[in-house]
Formats: sequence, C-alpha cells, structure tokens
Amino acid sequence: MLMGGFRDTVASRHSNAVDLGLEGSLKALKPLVMSGREVLPLVEGGKGVAVSNGESSGAWAAAGGIGTFSGVNADSYDENGTILPQVYHGKTRRERHEELIAYGIRGAVSQAQIAHERSNGQGRIHMNVLWEMGGAEEILHGALEGAKGLIHGVTCGAGMPYRIAEITASYGCYYYPIVSSARAFRALWLRAYQKFRANLGGVVYEDPWLAGGHNGLSNSEDPQKPEDPFPRVLALRQMMNSFGLNDIPIIMAGGVWWLSEWEDWIDNPDLGPVAFQYGTRPLLTQESPISMAWKRRLLTLKDGDVLLNRFSPTGFYSSGVKNPFMLELMARSARQVAYMSKPVGEHSAELQIGPRGRPVYLSETDRQRAQGWLAAGYTTALKTPDNTLVFVEPERADQILTDQIDCMGCLSACLFSNWSQNEEGTTGKRADPRSYCIQKTLQAVSHSEDCENQLMFAGHNAYRFGSDPFYADGFIPTVKELVDRIATGY
Repeated sequence: MLMGGFRDTVASRHSNAVDLGLEGSLKALKPLVMSGREVLPLVEGGKGVAVSNGESSGAWAAAGGIGTFSGVNADSYDENGTILPQVYHGKTRRERHEELIAYGIRGAVSQAQIAHERSNGQGRIHMNVLWEMGGAEEILHGALEGAKGLIHGVTCGAGMPYRIAEITASYGCYYYPIVSSARAFRALWLRAYQKFRANLGGVVYEDPWLAGGHNGLSNSEDPQKPEDPFPRVLALRQMMNSFGLNDIPIIMAGGVWWLSEWEDWIDNPDLGPVAFQYGTRPLLTQESPISMAWKRRLLTLKDGDVLLNRFSPTGFYSSGVKNPFMLELMARSARQVAYMSKPVGEHSAELQIGPRGRPVYLSETDRQRAQGWLAAGYTTALKTPDNTLVFVEPERADQILTDQIDCMGCLSACLFSNWSQNEEGTTGKRADPRSYCIQKTLQAVSHSEDCENQLMFAGHNAYRFGSDPFYADGFIPTVKELVDRIATGY
C-alpha cells in the first residue's frame, strides 16, 4: 500500500549511487545553527508515549545532533529509578484528566533532566508534543518551567498549534511547528507566528504518506497517491522566503533512511538550509527504550507491512505495523452495515439486535451479511456515530465499553470515548467502537514485550531494517554508531 511514486524515486536514487560507485562519497554535512547552537543537521524524531526518552535523546545530542524526547505521557520514576506506572484513581474523566496532566509534567521534567545529563553538554535537546493531546498547554508550561534551561526547542504537530510560539517564547525557548504543506505554515505564520519570529527555530516538513505515527493528510489529498516531497518542500521554502525566513532551516521528516538518497537536497540553493529527521531508525538502537521483542520484530518487517489507516481516535491518519492489533481493527470495520431505526427505501429488511431484540432496518444484502456474522459468533452489534452497526464478539464488546468508561482524557477530543476537554466534557457525538483507547495500547506496547496485540507505530521505510547491511546478523547499534553511519550517507 502506498509504495509508488516517491518510493520508486528513492529506490532509483540508491541504485544510481551504487552503480556509480558513490557509496561513502556523500557531500560533507555542514553544521547548522539550531536552537542557539551549531549542530549536525540530524534530528531524532520524537515518538509517542515513552518511545523516545531522555536516554535516547541525550545520546543523540551527545553525538552532535538534536535529540528529541517525547513529552506525551512521558515516564517518571520513584526514588529507586523504577518507572512509576500511570494508575488513575479519579472517579470521573475530568479527575483522571487532571491526574494525566500531573503525570505528563512530572514525566517530561524527568526526561529532560536525563537527556541533559546524557548529552554531556553537546548538541541540543528538544521536546515533542502533540497539540491535540489532552492538557497540551498545561503540560508545556509545567515542563518548560520545571526543566528551565534544559529544553532548547519544542516540536509540535498533530493539529494547528497556533499558541506554541507564544508559550515557548515566554520561556526563551525555540519552537518547531510540524506541517505537511506550505498552506498550513502560511496559516500558522499569519495568525500567530509572525509575532514571535525570533523564536522560530525551524519548520518540520513531515511527509504525510511516509512518516510514522500520525500523519497530516488533508481532505484534498489522496492517501493512495503519495507525492514527491521535493516540490512540496520547495513550495514551503518559497512561502517562508516570502516572509523573510530564508535562513530558517526546513527539517525533512518521513521517509528518510540513507542520506545518499537525498544528496540533491544538500546545499541546494533552491531549498536553502535543510536538516533531516529520523524517527524510525533510532528505534533500533541500544539506547532505545522499546522492548527487545519490538526491536526483533522491526528486523522482520517486509515492504507493505506498515499501513496508513484512519482508525486513530484523533481522527487523523496514522501509520502502524499490520500486526494482529491492526488486523482486528480492519476486520471489525469490515463487519459494518448502515442501518435505519425505521424502514426507509431499500433499508426495509428487519434485523433484531441486542438482548431485547430491538429491530433495525438494513438493505436485504446487508441483512444477509449481518446474519452471517451473527452465526459466526459476532453477536453484539455496536452503533457508531455514522449510523452504522459494527458486529463484534461479546467479549470484545465488553472490552470496548470498559475502555471507553475508563477514559482519562489523553486527547483534547477523542472519537473512541467521546471525551472532550471542553466544559461539557464530551464531543457531543456517540462514542465510536471502530477505534481504540490510544493511551492504553501505547502504554502497553511501551512497557511490555507485547508488540503484536498492541498498536505499533512505524514509518513506511521500517521494512528496510531487514535489508540494510548495517543491521546484518541482528546488529543493534548505539545511537553514536547510528549517527556516525548516517553521516556517511548510509
């Protein structure tokens, strides 16, 4: 899925480099001044719940680049250095939401301190946050206040983070908005960022088709038709130049593996200063906090094993490994039919659902499909916000309901549970059983050996672990070894 276009271009670039004997002949990487210091133009991408932490980001900074720890529900520790499980005691979602914010602040400060110590005063340390995460502004203020001077920049995406500039500037910190189009940056600049020009450290262009985690595809873009990033980034540069931002670096994120495949971007006068962000490759390092099961699984991935999907409760597209967790979501949505509460047009075939056998009305074709699912054991029909029914096993239905009830407000608005951090505490829509509790599964995959039955985010280039000679015989490098390898072009 989504393997054409740019991916073919990348493969062609690599083939040409090998044919011409260019391996190891990459143009020398010139340092860039970012977040107030000269650094290698190599950035560690911040990854979700506890996946990029102080250990990994500190090591990346120590190697001379920019290390980025995740400020999304980051881990904190007790006096013995043991990770504190994030257990919620509040009886209401609002109470649990406040607990989540407290955990988030404490964890972000802890990871900033660890990163600072591991960096040995080299490179720069950034924190990554999602604008649509629950309590984003409170966590930002708490982390930047609690770790003053230790966090040099903040990257922020997943939405339109208008206030990130004002917040970071108030702490003397740089901000790095994550965008997927020139149009998005234009809106951010004109509405808010132009007032905080001095604190704009760079702009992250995240390829919406190839990046891991949440992706910034707009409604006008086809998820099945990836576009070459060069003209999109060139349009971004031209937009930035029109605002006098010629010297502000653009950070290319998503789909970056070997720099030899991007050599025509380096020192390109049309693109101006460019850095490269790596999200997937740092997963497979010794300092990476993910489990060994997860690391071994990365080495087995094949082309096409990462799926661009829209199951996330954020409503955004996201990219994750097609493991049993993802396959179950796909199958769940496939067992779905439109219904009416009264017979209307072709929706006149009656089907009785629930313990009381309440009638709903389907098309005759859908009624036959539903009867087949019922006979196969998918005997619980769950209503969705789109006037459809999803058929699941009773045990799965019970788990979905439990997860929705246990919601702790980890997002500003959640499709799965219908939580919202507004005054009403709800989106006003029916909870969506086609999605999942993202906090639950990301905590589980980050803190256990189970990477099959949990959500496992990855970029679409993750399959290259298995064919890249650097990882032959299951080799897992240190962050320093990885950064040194990347700097050679491979």
